[in-house]
Amino acid sequence: MTKKIVIFFIGYLAFSLNLSAQDIPLANGEQYTVGEITVTGNTGYNEQTVIAFTGLRKGEKIYIPGDRISQVINKLWDLGLFSDINLYYTISEGNVANLELEIQEVPELNEVTISGNKKKKHKEKFIKKNDLDPGTKVTENLIATTRNNIEEFYSSEGYLNADVDIRTIPVQDTLEGSTKQLVDLDIDINVGEKVKISAINIEGNEVFSDGKVRRQMSTKRKNFLRFWKRSKFIEEDYEEDKQEIIKEYKSEGYRDARIISDSIIKKDEENIAINLKVEEGDKYYFGDISFLGNSVYTDKQLKQVLKIKKGDTYNGTLLEQRIADQTKPDADDLTNLYQNNGYLFSQINAVETRVYNDTIDFEIRIREGKVAYFDEVVVKGNDKTNDHVIYRNLRTRPGERYSKRDVVRTVRELGQLGFFDAQKLAPEFKNVNPNDGTLDLEYNVIESGASQIELQGGYGGGGFVGTLGLSFNNFSLKGIFDKDAYHPLPMGDGQTLSLRAQAANFYQTYSLSFSEPWLGGKEPIRLTTSFSHTVQYFYDAVNRDANRDRRFLITGGSVGLAKRLTIPDDYFTVSSAVSYQHYSLKNYDIGLFNFPDGHANNFAITLGLTRNNQFTNPIYPKGGSEFSITAKFTPPYSLWNGVDYGNLENNPAYQTNGQPDPAKIDQKRFDWLEYYKIKFKGDWYNSIVGDLVLRTNVEYGFLGAYNNERGIPPFERFYLGGDGLGGYSLDGRETIRLRGYPNQSLTPIDRDPTSGATRNDGATIYNKYSLELRYPITLNRSASIYGLAFAEGGASYDGFRDFNPFQLNRSAGFGVRIFMPAFGLLGIDFGYGFDPIPGTSSGESSGWRPHFIIGQQF
Repeated sequence: MTKKIVIFFIGYLAFSLNLSAQDIPLANGEQYTVGEITVTGNTGYNEQTVIAFTGLRKGEKIYIPGDRISQVINKLWDLGLFSDINLYYTISEGNVANLELEIQEVPELNEVTISGNKKKKHKEKFIKKNDLDPGTKVTENLIATTRNNIEEFYSSEGYLNADVDIRTIPVQDTLEGSTKQLVDLDIDINVGEKVKISAINIEGNEVFSDGKVRRQMSTKRKNFLRFWKRSKFIEEDYEEDKQEIIKEYKSEGYRDARIISDSIIKKDEENIAINLKVEEGDKYYFGDISFLGNSVYTDKQLKQVLKIKKGDTYNGTLLEQRIADQTKPDADDLTNLYQNNGYLFSQINAVETRVYNDTIDFEIRIREGKVAYFDEVVVKGNDKTNDHVIYRNLRTRPGERYSKRDVVRTVRELGQLGFFDAQKLAPEFKNVNPNDGTLDLEYNVIESGASQIELQGGYGGGGFVGTLGLSFNNFSLKGIFDKDAYHPLPMGDGQTLSLRAQAANFYQTYSLSFSEPWLGGKEPIRLTTSFSHTVQYFYDAVNRDANRDRRFLITGGSVGLAKRLTIPDDYFTVSSAVSYQHYSLKNYDIGLFNFPDGHANNFAITLGLTRNNQFTNPIYPKGGSEFSITAKFTPPYSLWNGVDYGNLENNPAYQTNGQPDPAKIDQKRFDWLEYYKIKFKGDWYNSIVGDLVLRTNVEYGFLGAYNNERGIPPFERFYLGGDGLGGYSLDGRETIRLRGYPNQSLTPIDRDPTSGATRNDGATIYNKYSLELRYPITLNRSASIYGLAFAEGGASYDGFRDFNPFQLNRSAGFGVRIFMPAFGLLGIDFGYGFDPIPGTSSGESSGWRPHFIIGQQF
């Protein structure tokens, strides 16, 4: 008679036994010879496959119970494929043990249903994060992990009472002969109410007020004055808040400050109170600060960078930043002082050497290490941009001494090229060898679309104005004869080719420009050339019609050079350009000048100085600044041409029938334009908190004349207001954007004293100020999106007699920007003008006005 005995019945059992070469009996284990081995239960695996995996063989000697059997069971459990494992044996004659391995396979996931959450994106996120795809093994661990992940997500959103119930529902498999077990997961989420903070109570603070302690916390209490700010409780933020409180104490000398206790009191399902008890301790001051281990820099040089003197209030946070500021890669600290001079392997630590009364002495211990040199410097990921375009912008080269400053600067300048995803630029150190003092540097880039389409439309100057532009910002001129390089145009050499057409019912303008940033390929000398042609027709504002028999033709071009300087630093660029425009009037009598038929010539030289150290992403700079000052001027013809412009009326050459002829006089005055124009523009970017950035902008412009008797020409003037549609166009005018007002409406209006007719001749002076708060929604390569709120003001004037820098046209509003590589910057602003539009009699404010931005930036 045989007997069937259960050896193990295990729902889940974890052994921690060391595997050994020989079987060891357990308890009262007896030795048997393995007979038949069978596999039963619910499994889709082949019986022989399972037996082979166990390693058991017929005829093998084993102990029952014994270590060999334990190893088999452990091995099967470790696979994570089974939910239940049982091993039975029956004894037959000859002390033979027949083994039966009964296993239940872990079910596979059929589908998931999530209820209690209305946001589709959250459901998709839960499924993706927890790998809840069909075919996934549904283990207890999977269920527990999924539940925890979902509850943690809602907890991070302030829903501390969120409850997740997960049920498995068996599914009848429809495949005939299949033993596969399928289950559905039913996830029911009870989000509950968001938990708010009703009070934050502070105890033990005497030096800091309750308000000052609370200001260090991003966690805020509920307050009717703060309805637009969060008061939800997030545990992770709360832990950081406590660290910030101590950090603030230490920054003001309280080195021993600590939080003795804190508690969270649940008042009801929706409200909690936070109780904090602090111990401030005594206030300390810096004592003697000495340096140990420095040979490259003297103590005096190091103290100049440290900027901490004996007797200063102790500030542990400041001391850490002056040694190594982790928030700024290019900070002025001791670590960067060494690393910018090749000492990559340097280590600097501050050690308290003596504490007496209220004073602490420090020793700055420095281990300088070897000077490091770049061995290999490579760039990877550029599929379109040619290697030489990237390598000429690298400030780190093989064989050169390591400099952290040069690495940071290279990343910024590669991002500013506009060819790569600035958010994903990542330098990676490889093969770092402190013994040899060498390292390899790899820049990983991700190409982004460099070509852009400009589509722009709006109302300006009395009618609809449309613009179509194509800008190829990574163009290759040398590839124009290579038919295989057209995709759709030859690309990869970093040059810029732009085509632009702008049209309305009263004018058309066409332009072509080309730019080479490295003329000759050896130095960053930018060559820029452009050509443009404009036809402007007389526009009848009353009938809203253009008379094409009365026209104004403008044809011109320019050539410019720009070179990066090395002093005072290499963020400066000096530029020069020569331009020429020919104006031709055909029956074009609009009162701006007195000759309806004639011509004018505009030959000018432009000199500029620019400094740009904006941080990496040109679409969304998070720091740095850019300012420029330009001077555009013509030759002072009146100094040598011998013309007495103040006496032209008495010159017979400019009279008709013995009377002064205004047309002849103006033709002479404006035959060759004479003027000078000076402009200044500055942009500053400051990171407020995280990615929240404040952009500050100021602009000034002045148009003057060498000879007051000749006067300022009617060209090259400033037109302020609106979306700035048109840019540089028509008669050399510059349209200055100021949101909240109609286009060009903030320019002085001239009124004819006889007829009462008004005319907008443009301004000779303008000033503008702007504050813009920006926050990114996403900075992905495919589309960068950020929202903004702005406040700005500006004004324009006929001359200094009217100039008043404090009398501004003010506006404020909000908007959004979307940058897509193919289309450039798209956006819309809603601006509210607080002041009346000049020339209107109502006296009412301009009010709300929308502004569309396509293909250009503010």
